[in-house]
Amino acid sequence: MQAVRAVPEPQVPAYFSRPKNNLIGKEWVPAQSGKTVDVVDPSTGRVLLSTPDSAKEDVHKAALAARRAFDSGPWPKLTPYERGRLLLKLADLVEKHQEELAQIESVDAGKPIMQARYVDVPLVLHQLHFYAGLTSKIGGRTITPSTPYMANVKFHAYTEREPVGVAGLITPFNFPLLLGMMKVAPALAAGCTIILKPDERAPASSLRLAELAQEAGFPEGVFNIVTGGPATGAALAGEALVDKIAFTGSTEAGREVLAAASSNLKRVSLELGGNSPHIIFKDADLGPAIATAGAAAFTNAGELCVAGARLFVEDGIYDEVQAGLVKYANELKVGPAFDDSTQLGPVITKEHLDRVLRFVDVGKSEGARVVTGGQAISRPGFFMQATVLSDLGPRTRAMCEEVFGPVIKLVRFRDVAEVVAAANDTPFGLGAGVWTRDVSKAHRVASALQAGTVYVNCYNVFDPALPWGGFKQSGWGRESCPEAIDLYTEVKTVCLAL
Repeated sequence: MQAVRAVPEPQVPAYFSRPKNNLIGKEWVPAQSGKTVDVVDPSTGRVLLSTPDSAKEDVHKAALAARRAFDSGPWPKLTPYERGRLLLKLADLVEKHQEELAQIESVDAGKPIMQARYVDVPLVLHQLHFYAGLTSKIGGRTITPSTPYMANVKFHAYTEREPVGVAGLITPFNFPLLLGMMKVAPALAAGCTIILKPDERAPASSLRLAELAQEAGFPEGVFNIVTGGPATGAALAGEALVDKIAFTGSTEAGREVLAAASSNLKRVSLELGGNSPHIIFKDADLGPAIATAGAAAFTNAGELCVAGARLFVEDGIYDEVQAGLVKYANELKVGPAFDDSTQLGPVITKEHLDRVLRFVDVGKSEGARVVTGGQAISRPGFFMQATVLSDLGPRTRAMCEEVFGPVIKLVRFRDVAEVVAAANDTPFGLGAGVWTRDVSKAHRVASALQAGTVYVNCYNVFDPALPWGGFKQSGWGRESCPEAIDLYTEVKTVCLAL
């Protein structure tokens, strides 16, 4: 892939400099209180922009607009084909503004520009195209009842899938556009109206997406966006006019969203935390295994819910793998997000950097050895060295907690039963990785691991045809797949006596 020098699009500086408001119905409006939240550039520590600090009254206003659009606007009258056409129009605009969106995402979320340009935004397009094609394929099935106490009556029965209604979509800071689109696209494809609430730390690309949705011609009230912090998300989860909440974030925040959503028993799907095991057996092809293990831990500065932060290495190759990871970590080019050569960018905020550094201190207090890294980098912004922790016990706090930063934790193992038990000894179950040349072992271990996705001789393979979600406390439901439509629809049964 040819590197392209990052030159700011003319729109990008202007985009950050102009006022940001909520999109409610067809109007861009500030929070009724007039309060705002400052958004900080992780690469410099400087304020990039300010967005509305939305409260209950702002969320309710957006819910009213979404409710009207769902109940009586033109949206419910559109055919599946017409909804698909609108999604394709939005896809065309995303593609037209692909470089601009990548640069907004890079600066706002502290994401290396090459990742935003060649991974994140292309995957956003893939999601849009995939769900645009599904709009006309949402349907039910026919059933032949055989009710014993009405054996002499013939029936014609069938099911229909109907949109659940108004969907509140709450997204995180680490992949604002992609994780947002994994909710936006299936919700709109299913026929829901939406209220998108991006993370207050990285909302800029989501606001730009809302502008493009308006330009694409989505009817008034179909695509709404409100910005703000946790209180805004809680207000959205508790809003009585909202029928569905889809949330991606920490497990702790997910519990709070679930509690708020219980007020009217709205439908809830959750994509939560992870602490994914990555297993390297001694019969693995070690070159790709080591490089991929490094990428699995350090991509996006480790701010990845499926990061392979727990690396289990079989006895006999431990020292070689550790040395390879140290080399990988030390060769990563650290720099500001908006630089073509950057491989390891900043973490999202100073508070988050301090949290990850405290995590390293906890590991050291439990006997872990810092093989490389472990320190903040003295430069503007929120940078940390790629860190390798060795000699951790499998039940230590540092091993059991999610890092969400550029830290990989190494543990030695001796046999399959031992490593499977240790890998599953976690409240999380989002992803896992296995490296082996033994096909039988690969299948046996993949079957035994308690995770929503198991990668074998690869990692971080994302596609909208592949279900995405977790076991245990990593969440409820599956996104980025045909089954994601189920999250935004209700099943109705119709039974006719003939």
